[in-house]
Amino acid sequence: MPDSFVQSMFAERIGGSKFGKDTVIYKFEKIKRAKAAARKNHPGVEIIDLGVGEPDEMADPGIVAKLAEEAAKPENRGYADNGIQEFKDAAARYLEMAYGVKGLHPETEIIHGIGSKPVLAMLPAAFINPGDITIMPVPNYPVLGTLTKWFGGQVVNLPITPENGFFPDIDSLDRETRRKAKLLYLNYPNNPTGACATREFFAKVIEFAGENNIIVVHDAAYAGLMFDGEKPLAFLSVEGAKDVGVELFSLSKAYNMTGWRLAAVAGNELIIKGFATVKDNNDSGQFIAIQKAGIYALAHPEITEKISEKYSRRHNMLVSVLSEVGFGARKPKGSFYLYVKAPKGIKGGRRFENAEDFSQYLITEKLISTVPWDDAGSYVRFSVTFVANGIEEEKKVIDEIRKRLSDVKFEF
Repeated sequence: MPDSFVQSMFAERIGGSKFGKDTVIYKFEKIKRAKAAARKNHPGVEIIDLGVGEPDEMADPGIVAKLAEEAAKPENRGYADNGIQEFKDAAARYLEMAYGVKGLHPETEIIHGIGSKPVLAMLPAAFINPGDITIMPVPNYPVLGTLTKWFGGQVVNLPITPENGFFPDIDSLDRETRRKAKLLYLNYPNNPTGACATREFFAKVIEFAGENNIIVVHDAAYAGLMFDGEKPLAFLSVEGAKDVGVELFSLSKAYNMTGWRLAAVAGNELIIKGFATVKDNNDSGQFIAIQKAGIYALAHPEITEKISEKYSRRHNMLVSVLSEVGFGARKPKGSFYLYVKAPKGIKGGRRFENAEDFSQYLITEKLISTVPWDDAGSYVRFSVTFVANGIEEEKKVIDEIRKRLSDVKFEF
């Protein structure tokens, strides 16, 4: 059957006439297929999913009750446009209370987003012209870079590794790159490494951005999830940050609200204004009842503290098990991700070409799902968001991981 004329109509940014015909299978699709095959081949064995990047629990009952209450009010039924002022005010109070960010003007320096992902997708529309550059660490969450390319821009990647503390080496950027760069993307606590920023690093970034006229976009989606006495650090809490950038705070991870799609963007007034203009032409705002439930959430940071305690406990257990079987696992200071070096092979047996090969082995042979990263060395990301209701069930999951890995001797 000949191709439909539609096949020739696709924009080049998503593949042009070859759209849908690419034979390359992306890693998340490979993981999905491997899971399906594992279930088929081992129908009586449960897959332990350590790859999923979203919370395993529902939002706090108080948040859910607030949503139900507000959803029943007729005045909340309409368009929210660029958000209700009450949510902006609540976000300003929260950022000062939880992160020590002072002096924000909620009318002009805060706006809501329908989750962080759409914010990252829309920002390039406000700033990127053909030939402009977005600087991104790798590995990373790629949305800002993807849309940069769609608008004719370029992405310059800076590897983050244990050797550089999982901080991008911005000093390595040449003069031409600095001249063309418009956006610098950062994400701490980091996905996938779990690394956390320092005040000194943020101060260096602010100085660099000011000297080179580069906008900083700090994605703080995991900022509330900190462990062992570590305090959350906001980019905006560092002097000068508001002059050069914005920060994204999501309720998804910190409040178990991934599907609710609610975030706050704060910082430089002109950046907020530019984003708001693009947003106005992309969506009509998040449901007002969800925003009001978000206001309730932001007024109760103890919810996040309880969630962090759970992830901290699970990290302790998972690090212990992985260390027992040879991984150089170290508990991160924040996030629900554990990033470890992939083994080179199995003693006396199979060799692994890269992290993706090892990840496929884990799901196929051990029915343990993970996410591989081969962008800056071969690493595997484990997530402690596996489904378990309470400490005893968590221990059972961890014991099962130990059991499945105990008959293999990995070589690193």
